Amino acid sequence: MNAPISSTWWVRLGQLAGLTALALLCAFDLRYGLASGMGVVDALRALLQVGLAAATAVVWLPVHRPESRALPIAALALGAVSLTVTAGFLLLGTSGAYLLGGTWGLAESAGMIAVVFVVTRFGAARFAPGAAVVAALAAAALPLRAGADLVYVIFGLLQALGAVGAAAAGIYLRVVASGRERAIALVRAEQRAEFARDLHDFIAHHVTGIVVQAQGARFVAEQDPQRVIVALEQIERAGAETMASMRRMVGVLRNPDARPDAPLAPLAGVADLAPLLEGHNGTTNAPARLYVDGPLDGLPVEVSTSAYRVVMEGLTNARQHASDARSVAVSVRRTPDWLLVRVADDGAGPRTTPARGHGFGLVGLTERVRALDGTVTAGPGVSGGWVLDAAFPLRAAVTR
Repeated sequence: MNAPISSTWWVRLGQLAGLTALALLCAFDLRYGLASGMGVVDALRALLQVGLAAATAVVWLPVHRPESRALPIAALALGAVSLTVTAGFLLLGTSGAYLLGGTWGLAESAGMIAVVFVVTRFGAARFAPGAAVVAALAAAALPLRAGADLVYVIFGLLQALGAVGAAAAGIYLRVVASGRERAIALVRAEQRAEFARDLHDFIAHHVTGIVVQAQGARFVAEQDPQRVIVALEQIERAGAETMASMRRMVGVLRNPDARPDAPLAPLAGVADLAPLLEGHNGTTNAPARLYVDGPLDGLPVEVSTSAYRVVMEGLTNARQHASDARSVAVSVRRTPDWLLVRVADDGAGPRTTPARGHGFGLVGLTERVRALDGTVTAGPGVSGGWVLDAAFPLRAAVTR
């Protein structure tokens, strides 16, 4: 699913803030590096430091994908160049005590610490530690360009602590993101396994029916040939639905994350929505009402069970997240080509976070609906409250 618009705006604002801070520090470096009375060497040094600061922005500014291999390489190269420049200043004797008359490159220092954060957060695990260490060493060594006095050593230690803090923050966010990805993968695997079990039960049911109808057709063939034709039509229809379901089940089980060894669970479909709503109404102050438009008999079983799961998830969300809701409307509408399901509550207050579940219910539901080429959306309603919509194609469920 695409990232929310609000998240994109936060990223853009963060990039803008980082660039603004880097530009101010670069202006500070240039102001004191090119001050009147400074020599040509100091002016060139100031320009070089600003150039290196701009190079750090090339590394930390873009939005990187997790486990990026190019990011550690870029950070390693940048840290090595910065350390080489620092060593050159020390060897050539161009460093000096000028704490108030110039800088050692504050913009480059901030940029290098940002590089440490980015590489520990998004860099490939195999190369990120080494690249982060080199970048942190480069940040710690930068004050030595101004001299080897104790004050610059202290500043170097402070920048080293800043780099360590940036690395710790990057590692923490990396662990959090990794845990969330594993949780999402587990939810999807469990949903695939549940869907595959439903399809297995459905296939077994239809195959049994086909066998029974074929045996019955043998006995009535000589007495009533017309009934044989009806039986063959029923066998053909059941066989087509079974073949389509078998294809979907094979596709689900081919996924390496699926868990076919999970315990069996009974099937529940749209015919069981009334008991589901009764159970919900007995545990909440927001009664749910069911509205049905169109016949619900003859639905493919996988569509029926998935629609049931949509309603169940919608009722669970309303009970957990909309404590101020007064009613929940459950609508099931059937058209010639679609089965449309909607669960809408009238809660007006802000959504609360449940103590358990971590918000992964919708992830698993989306996985299940998409397996049937359907769509599912969730968000605020036009007139308030929260709306969960799902659409299941009916023709594709049979002909695919």
